[in-house]
Amino acid sequence: MTDLLAPLKFKPSRNYSLTGPEKDRAIEDGLVSAEWYQTPIDRKVLKQFIKRTDGPAIRDFVIWMALLVTTGAGGVYFWGTWWAVPFFVAYGVLYGTSSDSRWHESLHGTAFKTRWMNDWLYELASFMQIWNPVIWRWSHMRHHTDTTIVGRDPEIGTMRPPQMILMGLNLIGLTSVPRNLLALGRHSVGRFTDDERDFTPESELPRAVLSARIHLAIYGCVIVSCFVWGTILPAMLIGLPRAYGVWLLPIMGLPQHAGLAEDVLDHRLNSRTILLPLPLRFIYWNMNYHVEHHMFPMVPYHALPALHEAIKHDCPKPKGLLATWRELFPVMIRQIRDQNHYIHQVLPDGAGAPNFGPRQQH
Repeated sequence: MTDLLAPLKFKPSRNYSLTGPEKDRAIEDGLVSAEWYQTPIDRKVLKQFIKRTDGPAIRDFVIWMALLVTTGAGGVYFWGTWWAVPFFVAYGVLYGTSSDSRWHESLHGTAFKTRWMNDWLYELASFMQIWNPVIWRWSHMRHHTDTTIVGRDPEIGTMRPPQMILMGLNLIGLTSVPRNLLALGRHSVGRFTDDERDFTPESELPRAVLSARIHLAIYGCVIVSCFVWGTILPAMLIGLPRAYGVWLLPIMGLPQHAGLAEDVLDHRLNSRTILLPLPLRFIYWNMNYHVEHHMFPMVPYHALPALHEAIKHDCPKPKGLLATWRELFPVMIRQIRDQNHYIHQVLPDGAGAPNFGPRQQH
């Protein structure tokens, strides 16, 4: 086995802003919009993986909606009794966690073959996540072109040192939900951060303002209905599930990149595939195959398991969710005091040489 002891040196404290000194350093080091490592794969095979179809996503969308309606109806029917709790637990996960992967896949335009289906699902799932669909579209495009490149990637979820308290609070959305709502409020009056302006074209900002106003208007109607009917039940169905149902998302999602190398040009080094049982894979729409997704982002979610089998000989051996966290959690604790520490991914014998990027020559 080849131990990937990357010859990287990190500063004691890094500036993760997209407009700070790390941005210039990343450009100077040739890490921006660079050529990334890809596992060699036969073009005819890859063409089959990339092939799009509506069938799987329509099937999974119908199942998802049926589960949401069933659990939501059960919660409403048993409202005021303890019997409502399991229904809302399930509804919350289907809403607050599952909508994230639906948002993500439809943004890539790979969930459905039909474009309007992707667009419609993207708008719906973005609303459920309390995200501005315009801003996040461009944010995620940057995330894919410059994955975990400090000063460029706006979606580095576990900065060094990791903010463990905030991560714990976000298991029930205590910081993320207010932050997302405040962001929508800013956008609705045309205020955008320097980071948002860095990755969002100026021509797209008016659309971001309109989207924010529409989302806030819907949430406003939900709040008014709560006062009119004298119950929080409407908010339990629309809005609040993003808080009480999001707990599973960071458990599955944070390991995508957490604890791994920064500023490298190889998704095998900065991304992580996790083995999940079928129910969790349905909730997460196969985003546990994250190395595969980043290496070949145009492959639809339903083809990722097959892609995994085709390239696993060239990638780190994946672990289950529990084993992943057993490895990751101590590393995150150590990073609180040692920001240079990270997990050195191990590639199988015969795998392609790792691409640390231009910095390996420094």
